[in-house]
Amino acid sequence: MKKLEIGATELGLLAHMMRKVDFFTPLTVGQLERILPTVMLYSYNKGETVFSQGQKGDAFYIVYQGSVEIRLRQWLVLSKTIATLKTDDFLGEIALISDEPRTATVVCAEPTLLFTLISDDFKFVLNENPAAAAEMKHIAARRKFATSHEASS
Repeated sequence: MKKLEIGATELGLLAHMMRKVDFFTPLTVGQLERILPTVMLYSYNKGETVFSQGQKGDAFYIVYQGSVEIRLRQWLVLSKTIATLKTDDFLGEIALISDEPRTATVVCAEPTLLFTLISDDFKFVLNENPAAAAEMKHIAARRKFATSHEASS
């Protein structure tokens, strides 16, 4: 993993991407604009793990380029790929609203660039807009249910 500089082009694309993410729809444009400067861009190699199932969740990610596999541990050493996320897809939203451990492992399927928002940098938004926080928790709960349902299939 390598931290990269975010230029004006990437910042504009990030703003556009965040407006398309259903998880952020409860936020105002002003709140999104205040979040943008806290977002970082990281480069990952193929096969590199972004985070592991069971780890403390502390960040949210948007796939800028490349793709990642979502894997669920089934037994001690075996895992099942339940989804592949590509450009504009997002993951890790549960970490922004709760301290729950990661529900899956994420591994880069190819060289990948991820926009990353650390949960501590996001908490001020939740504190100033309780209605948005409640809606975001509902969206995250739906996605968490979908992940757990996929694991049992």
